[in-house]
Amino acid sequence: MSLVAWDDIASARTRISPHAHRTPILTSSSLDHLCDAQIHFKCENFQKTGSFKFRGAFNAVTCLDPEARARGVYASSSGNFGQALALAASIHGIPAHVVMPENSNPLKVAATKGYGARIIPCPPTHRGRTEVATRIGEETGAALVHSHDDLRVIAGQGTAAAELIEEASDLDLLLAPVGGGGLSSGTLIAARHLSPKTKVIGCEPAGADDAYRSLQEGRRITQFTPSTIADGLRTPLGENTFAILKDGIDDIVIVEEHEILDAMRIVWERMKIVIEPSSAVAVAPLVGGKIDAAGKRVGVILSGGNVDFSVFFDDLDSRIAA
Repeated sequence: MSLVAWDDIASARTRISPHAHRTPILTSSSLDHLCDAQIHFKCENFQKTGSFKFRGAFNAVTCLDPEARARGVYASSSGNFGQALALAASIHGIPAHVVMPENSNPLKVAATKGYGARIIPCPPTHRGRTEVATRIGEETGAALVHSHDDLRVIAGQGTAAAELIEEASDLDLLLAPVGGGGLSSGTLIAARHLSPKTKVIGCEPAGADDAYRSLQEGRRITQFTPSTIADGLRTPLGENTFAILKDGIDDIVIVEEHEILDAMRIVWERMKIVIEPSSAVAVAPLVGGKIDAAGKRVGVILSGGNVDFSVFFDDLDSRIAA
């Protein structure tokens, strides 16, 4: 029996629909021509808090027992889930405590705090995050909402793929980025129910390829130091997401840093929308030719659009001053 079933995703849709956006699906003739495919982009960069994470966070908080929910929630996050949990907690009128690695994107730290969360810094390692998060849970009595391994979170994340498949039917391929595995797991479950013939492909940075190696070796790899611009994908697979992906995902494709940046630039230039590096990881295999998409209908989940633009404007200010 699957850890998360289609019924769980269907129920999550009912819970989150009054609060989460049904994000648009965009196409691009330029990218279709470049990849010789019909590509449908599910734009979760337009979701509340700027990423798909709000879906799972809100579903999980809503599912909590009222007494437990009243004590607040906590999680560890590099940024996107922290923002999502902070907003979900704010909507429910409860406190949120978010443990964030010391090297987190400053924009995401500021945004998470802006949504009302208390921020607790931690070392940028899996062990460091776990130890600090455990301490916060003990000190506050808040309920843990795991950023990707909570079954309620996985069910919520699966709603994005459900919407994509329903609107862009008969997909041959469905691509999603892989970090902790919540989005890819939810995507896989939704696809297996709604479109069993669709191949689900996870996309992962070479500098944080623990999912690829975990599935190759048949054991979950957790102790590693990620090195990738895709900061949202630096988290290792959870026990639940590993089990779900191990039993069903069709493939995981690895992309290099320059391929991530190339894909992000192409989307910015051709589609005129902002996506973050983690989103570009799911585009990179197509524009880089690592997947044979010729003549196929392809779905891509653009997971988020939280980009720190200070580097552009700081440079602009210096040039104006000069």
